[in-house]
Amino acid sequence: MKKNDKPIETWTFRKSQDRTILGTTLLMVLSLIAAILKPGVVTLALLAILLGIWLLVLYFFRDPDRQVLDEPGLVVGPGDGKVVAIEPIHEDGYLKADTVRISIFLSILDVHVQRAPIAGEVTSVEHRPGTFLQAFKPEASKLNDRISMVIESERGRILVDQIAGILARRCINFARLGDRLLTGQRYGLIKFGSRVDLYLPPEAEILVQIGDQVHGGLTPIARFADHENSDAN
Repeated sequence: MKKNDKPIETWTFRKSQDRTILGTTLLMVLSLIAAILKPGVVTLALLAILLGIWLLVLYFFRDPDRQVLDEPGLVVGPGDGKVVAIEPIHEDGYLKADTVRISIFLSILDVHVQRAPIAGEVTSVEHRPGTFLQAFKPEASKLNDRISMVIESERGRILVDQIAGILARRCINFARLGDRLLTGQRYGLIKFGSRVDLYLPPEAEILVQIGDQVHGGLTPIARFADHENSDAN
């Protein structure tokens, strides 16, 4: 079923949005004044560049409300983007178990808000410093700056990595240790494109393929095995 959208209580995305938009607006106004007072190639070119940046910022800082999917055992998209990798991997940092890693690349044109892929309690949130390689490269999962969050759900633990990239050098996670997240609930963002890695138990049924375009809170990513059916078998 679908449910109404609501961010976590510590969500301050709008404040960050307003500050950034205000700053770029002031720069654009100043360049407009300069172009009027002293018209020329340089001032007009500067105005055009700042206008483009201003429009890009307005487009980037969008945070649409969504009727998110919420079904038992269903894992939804942690963000908007393109699935670039699905691979088995032993996650030895937090889960210390065999997993399936699903990597989603966020272009600069995607919505950059991250959402909880499944309901559960936040048992770990940690910033891990690193490099700023291009986010679509496989080695970015190990080397790049990131924020790692573990969610303990009724069906098991999952790990979500917000990974910075060559342009997106800041990940923000508003979740706190002990928070209980709802499926599809907004909890963070990555500024100006990057990557989200989702680590799931190997028995989860993967519902996406490499190349699929997914949307946070809307696209079914995977489904946990039905415990009751598993026990019956």
